[in-house]
Amino acid sequence: MVSLDDIPVGTTARVHDVTGADPVSIRLLEMGLTPGIEIRLVSRAPFGDPLELEVRGYRLSIRRHEAALVSIGDC
Repeated sequence: MVSLDDIPVGTTARVHDVTGADPVSIRLLEMGLTPGIEIRLVSRAPFGDPLELEVRGYRLSIRRHEAALVSIGDC
């Protein structure tokens, strides 16, 4: 399974799962990265961190190590 930090800018994908039960994983779920939701990688900062996502009609910025916890599938 591919993680969110591995996809190119402009890609639209569907969240498959958020790995872990730590506070970061739980917070990602609370911010709307739930299984089945469609997301789009809008941009990356110049050194690759953070990532800007479009999810549920709003923009969300997360770190690469946080994005690595999100497994995705094709839309």
